[in-house]
Amino acid sequence: MSSTVHWQPDGVPASLRYGDIYRSAAGGLAQAQHVFLHGCGLLADEGTPTAWAGQQVWQILETGFGLGLNFLATWHAWLNNPQRPARLFYSAVEAHPPEAADLLRSAASFPELAPLAEQLAAQWRGLLPGIHRIELAGGALQLTLAVDDARSALAELTGCFDSVFLDGFSPEKNPAMWSNEVLRAVARLCRPGARAATWCVAGEIRQRLADCGFETERVPGLAPKRQALIARYMPVHASSQIRPPAPGRCVIVGAGLAAAGLAYSLAVRGWQVTVLGQDSEPADGASALIAGVFAPHISPDDRPLSRLSRAGCAATLTRVRALLRENIDFAASGVLECHAPGQRRCPADWQNAETAAASALSSPAGAELRAQTGLPVDDDHPALWHANAGWVRPSALVRAMLAAPGIRFIGDARAERIAPHGGGWQVLDQAGRTLAEADLVALAAGFGTRALLDASFVNPANAVWRLHALRGQIAFGSASQLEAQSLPPFPVNGHGNFVMLREPEPIWVTGSTFVRENTRSYTRAAEHVANRHRLAELLPRAAAMLAPQWQDGRAKAWAGVRCTVPDRLPMLGPLVWPAATANAPHAPWVLTGLGSRGLTLAVLAGEIAAAWLHNEPLPIERSLAHALRARRWSEKNAARKKLAHLPEQ
Repeated sequence: MSSTVHWQPDGVPASLRYGDIYRSAAGGLAQAQHVFLHGCGLLADEGTPTAWAGQQVWQILETGFGLGLNFLATWHAWLNNPQRPARLFYSAVEAHPPEAADLLRSAASFPELAPLAEQLAAQWRGLLPGIHRIELAGGALQLTLAVDDARSALAELTGCFDSVFLDGFSPEKNPAMWSNEVLRAVARLCRPGARAATWCVAGEIRQRLADCGFETERVPGLAPKRQALIARYMPVHASSQIRPPAPGRCVIVGAGLAAAGLAYSLAVRGWQVTVLGQDSEPADGASALIAGVFAPHISPDDRPLSRLSRAGCAATLTRVRALLRENIDFAASGVLECHAPGQRRCPADWQNAETAAASALSSPAGAELRAQTGLPVDDDHPALWHANAGWVRPSALVRAMLAAPGIRFIGDARAERIAPHGGGWQVLDQAGRTLAEADLVALAAGFGTRALLDASFVNPANAVWRLHALRGQIAFGSASQLEAQSLPPFPVNGHGNFVMLREPEPIWVTGSTFVRENTRSYTRAAEHVANRHRLAELLPRAAAMLAPQWQDGRAKAWAGVRCTVPDRLPMLGPLVWPAATANAPHAPWVLTGLGSRGLTLAVLAGEIAAAWLHNEPLPIERSLAHALRARRWSEKNAARKKLAHLPEQ
């Protein structure tokens, strides 16, 4: 028996916590189809079009994911509808996620759903409290799971939902799921005309829905229930959500990880994207790194950067598995992180039974893992094992993302500034020539973004960009097959990192130095020596093996400049721009400040930006996304000025 689901002798899954069942022995799929899919118009009689027929995007919200039966039934109906929407967003809240084995056992009774459940179960791990994004059907189906109680989870969800499945344990067993606060939160997320469905026809629930702007109707139910409920959201106030604008043309300045991640996310949503790179080939600047690590940032208080990097690792892993060659361009190998003795890194509550999901992501490294690196296995050399992590060749990922349909790369395009033009934007070079025009312009040129903003902004003296240069140098070299077998089989992180690439030929990479406010990408002998010492501290056995390469010059050096922000969070979203450009459909966007976590955050940042533009469900918590806004520094500066002018009390 799992900690969440109790399987009764007759095969019915039940919750001991709520004293209710998830579904009947064989009627779960029939209820999902009759009550929810038919109720929301997503299954229709022959000859009758479904509500989502011919739509490009459809968004569904469910208030209780349970064992995922409604989701699997929706996925199946979507796959078998030739007029299905091109992209389907399914968001659900669930306070107590079941184990993957329970998902599979529940779906096993329904042969048409079992193969889909296997795909879902393969990604069902690490479901800590918060927002989780699972991509299915090649990315066309996006499941956003909010793990928390319904009220808290709905407050962190975003989107513009077309259909709502009001499900969960009965109001008598779990009244909080059906409270006024929860139903108001559901209404906040609905577009006008959205349809809702539920098996619950209680008069009190109908009245609460009516108070939230829904028109309700009782309809024939499915035995043993005689009735079901359908509702339509018909708000009185015009401020309710509307559908987002259609995709247009976008020009992105920059051709590194941040630019490629944004370009890809926009292109798959139908945008025509032009990417301007200052070099002849993409993956310039810091993204020309030979290989880098993506791994979570762990902290005792699970701060925003920790939660962001955890979501970033999942997004990166999904993208590289879809686009790159495993063990050549990337490896989902896991990463070993060494840290100082006695340093408490993981949040204390990760050890509790309720948060056992943490062990699927990050956990203390065992003696066997540490032994593979040559590190002592005693407690004086503690380490963490990050299972959802690995290494990537940044240039391979950049090129793969820019190869998506709808993206055009232009090299040797040295942008100097941007300017409004004809209801859109122009990107100009130093001579004032137009490099590209589009409805939307996005600046994703790393630290070079600051110069573009200074040259483009009407009144740069009042602008607050807070972008800083962070120069980093690495060391790298070749290894023999024998040496490669003795070096760690996975990346090792700590005070610097070490990566061993084995195909097509063995190459080791170690570093990096951190030199602030240095914009030069030349290599320095002192930093080359520093990287050797750093490796000796991190992995003494590997350093001793590779020492001759430093002595005879075979160890090479490479340097690049990254962009950082004081709070260590990316700078993402539209800027505050003068009112004279109000006729443009979009304010200029920026995506920069990824620092040394480009591989961890670039894919996720592109998805966040695209979700904002299209009013889609965000892949992270709403409050966390709010902390990334590019406008935050200007807003903080304005708030300080306002406080400075307040009269003394």
